[in-house]
Amino acid sequence: MAKKKLKIGVLFGGKSAEHEVSINSAKNIIKALDKKKYQVFPIKIKKTGQFNFSSVKKVDVIFPVLHGPFGEDGSIQGLLKLSEVPFVGAGVLGSAVGMDKDVMKRLLREAGIPIGKFITLRDFQQTDFGIIKRKLGLPLFIKPANMGSSVGVSKVRNEEEFIKAIKEAFKFDTKIIIEEFIDGREVECAVLGNDTPLASIPGEIIANQEFYSYNAKYIDEGYVVEIPAKIPKNISEKVQELAIKTFQTLNCEGLGRVDSFVKKNGEIFVNEINTIPGFTDISMYPKLWDASGIKQSKLLDRLIELAVERFEKEQKLKTTVS
Repeated sequence: MAKKKLKIGVLFGGKSAEHEVSINSAKNIIKALDKKKYQVFPIKIKKTGQFNFSSVKKVDVIFPVLHGPFGEDGSIQGLLKLSEVPFVGAGVLGSAVGMDKDVMKRLLREAGIPIGKFITLRDFQQTDFGIIKRKLGLPLFIKPANMGSSVGVSKVRNEEEFIKAIKEAFKFDTKIIIEEFIDGREVECAVLGNDTPLASIPGEIIANQEFYSYNAKYIDEGYVVEIPAKIPKNISEKVQELAIKTFQTLNCEGLGRVDSFVKKNGEIFVNEINTIPGFTDISMYPKLWDASGIKQSKLLDRLIELAVERFEKEQKLKTTVS
């Protein structure tokens, strides 16, 4: 007797500036899912936030491929948790802290994970370029606290650029991050697992532009990827160790991509985690696992298994007191 196919709902689109990236990731996942094992149901969330919620209750597992706010920040995860549907990736807390760069960095700092200096600014606060320059130096980076894919990110070298960058970042969030510039190589590491996560071999992003911007990532292809990253073995192992520590510190599950800077002297600074990394055909997360020996269809199998494992574990917890 043929084994019953699992119904997988691929949730994509969403109310975010990363809507289009999400569509490309979803297309790639839908294509790569093993049709002998799964019945695939694409569920699109419009830019207005509308979607057919009844579809969610009809599937066995939801695979959220929603990048940015309203998809990667814990909001959809909370809805899925209430609906008692297993879903791939971090839960409510891991998603929320992974999305908010301010909270994320404070938790990493508390855990003793090396991070760059930063200042958080809210939309009702005044700021002074001179004070920021003294504290962080130049150049520096300004970005929305809750956004991915380098949306709203600017590199700043002077006061004029500073004022412009502040305005740009506040278009996307009510809280922004001002970060020191770390002169280092951009090294990324993929993490897979729940309680005992594994780290992939690290890869390096070499941007041909000023920095790894949205355009460089998705439009101009203004970067080169090197997998594995050409770094010494001991540094590579340290990057993997910090990636796992970051993943666990931030209560992440399923998958995550940890981005770090490696300086010439071998120092490593964790920049951020991405709890729903891109899954397009050029994205680092599937590429890093492919190079580490896990092909994309097997990777998707494992992510679905992890979602079911966590759901079954949580279902055993008591929810009432007699």
